[in-house]
Amino acid sequence: MGTTCDVRITNYKHMKFNTKTIHAGQKPEETSGSVMPPVFFTSTYAQEAPNKHKGHEYARVTNPTRTALENLLSGLEDARCTCAFASGCAAMDALLKMLRPGDHVVATNDLYGGSYRLFKEVFEPFGISFSFVDMRSVDNVGKAITPDTRMLWVETPTNPLLKIADIAGIAGLGKHHGAYTVVDNTFASPALQQPLNQGADAVVHSTTKYLGGHSDLIGGAVSTSNDEIYENLTFQTKTTGAVPGPMDCYLALRGIKTLSLRVERSCQNARALADYLRNHPMTGDVRYPGHSDHPGHEIAAKQMSDFGGMVSFSLKSDDQESAEKFMSNTSVFTLAESLGGVESLISHPASMTHASIPKNIREEAGLKDSLIRLSVGIEDIDDLIADLDSAFDSL
Repeated sequence: MGTTCDVRITNYKHMKFNTKTIHAGQKPEETSGSVMPPVFFTSTYAQEAPNKHKGHEYARVTNPTRTALENLLSGLEDARCTCAFASGCAAMDALLKMLRPGDHVVATNDLYGGSYRLFKEVFEPFGISFSFVDMRSVDNVGKAITPDTRMLWVETPTNPLLKIADIAGIAGLGKHHGAYTVVDNTFASPALQQPLNQGADAVVHSTTKYLGGHSDLIGGAVSTSNDEIYENLTFQTKTTGAVPGPMDCYLALRGIKTLSLRVERSCQNARALADYLRNHPMTGDVRYPGHSDHPGHEIAAKQMSDFGGMVSFSLKSDDQESAEKFMSNTSVFTLAESLGGVESLISHPASMTHASIPKNIREEAGLKDSLIRLSVGIEDIDDLIADLDSAFDSL
């Protein structure tokens, strides 16, 4: 494994995105001609002589199935290289290990609960400090930067309030102050947004979500064109070893083949559901970047090709008891954590995905206990609307 960011596959550069999901960084397997990447179940590789091998020496360091996934993700994010990890949290952990005691990170205040937990309970005790700001304003980010700031951590759209941050504007600040800009692109996926093309230095994914797309794997990845970041990632891969197994890599590869189709359908359904919810007499606030009066609509329209498959809303009663009753009375929408699968999910962020964030911190960011989050799948829209109608009737 090299320590510089090399362009491994270049034949995808001319391709449109839908074609990239099938072909970027891919080629038939050399020994058999297999069109699909095989699953290489092996822990080690035969060598002709000491340190003379065919590109792989030990499976913690590299695996051909993992390499195929990394090359494909590089193509989708227009990155020079990608490192895959065992989970999204493992990917974040590897990236944050670039930091040293005394370093400072500016992060969005509307953040995935697992990210907040990792920041505050794992890295902060080691002397790394974090400031959480509303990144809808680039000025807010600028005011939070200190001489010790080494990283700007962006989610856009955010989880779960669907706030939009200006990637190019924040990345410009990062370059000016010598800080890396990292974008968690899980909610949008590369089907809708490529942050590296807007100036970001690294892109983080939970491949569990839209990339895998079928709720049957756990994985993560970081894509970058920056040599220093890539060198750190390869070192962490080899040294701390939080790598995905070959079967999870294969499932992610298979899922990505239909990424464009799935995301397109999810976006269509989310748009229809957001309009339905906005017009329902029992609905309160509806958060969806595709609505023209959403505060981040113009920026989202500029940096995304569509507005995503996530919708958050509250009931007009705006109380947790009614929200819990509503979520317990759907049948097509499954009450569960996670997002981005073919199936529609409904969740309660305050007690599920964001329970690790203290209540007062959640509420300061605008996350109330009454908020409901939808991950809109690819089912027939009439069935999804009928399911929500039934849940409203239960109230």
